[in-house]
Amino acid sequence: MTTAAVPDPGSGPASVTSAEVPDPVLSVRGLQAHVAGQQVVEHVDLDVAATGVTALLGRNGVGKTSTIKAIMGLIGRSGAITLDGRDIAALPTHKVALLGVGYVPEDREVFSALSVSENLRIAERKGHDHRYDLIYELFPELKERANQAAGTLSGGQQQMVSLARALLNDNRVLLVDEPTKGLAPRLVQDVGRVLARAAEAVPVLLVEQNLQVVRDLADHAVVLTGGRSVHHGPAAEFLNNPDLTQRLLGVSTGSEGAA
Repeated sequence: MTTAAVPDPGSGPASVTSAEVPDPVLSVRGLQAHVAGQQVVEHVDLDVAATGVTALLGRNGVGKTSTIKAIMGLIGRSGAITLDGRDIAALPTHKVALLGVGYVPEDREVFSALSVSENLRIAERKGHDHRYDLIYELFPELKERANQAAGTLSGGQQQMVSLARALLNDNRVLLVDEPTKGLAPRLVQDVGRVLARAAEAVPVLLVEQNLQVVRDLADHAVVLTGGRSVHHGPAAEFLNNPDLTQRLLGVSTGSEGAA
């Protein structure tokens, strides 16, 4: 990942050195995004390496979820977005997905009236193999509950469905938004295990509040402040810098506060 200087919040885009991620699968430059006429992302640059996990960090309300949604085309955006070198900034959401961008939304968004198996079948992408063997290896409980309405599942089980839908197809990159939000500690460990396994096969851009999960999973980190990317670098290096984490995240290194 690129290594960037860290300006004071509210200053212009961070100046970036030439130490770029080699052949990133997903690149974003000068991303801006708006919702109902209000700008929610000011200027974001980021690269997602072709392997491993890239964490998108920042205090609450700085634009992390909006950045993910803008990449997916779910909110209005401008700037450059490239997938495997192909410009996707003008594509609608369904075409972004068809190109291999998997999305796990912050609030799971399962189809509550449909069964677990129906939720998975809806996610099947035509013309591609569907990795049910992997899904049921990672989430054996979903096979047991295949005929159960997704809306009657626990929050942790619904998160399994949401992750399973994204892992079902052979994607080029996964955008995963706060997968451990609201989960019990045991389920947080389970989700972390699944994401680690997923990252062996497909690169992940991860928004996550639990810094221990980030420490365990992430190779690279991008930090946002006020809708702008202000730091790019190795995740371990960032998390091991207490002054930097306190300044940009408002938490002491190693704590599990908002990220």
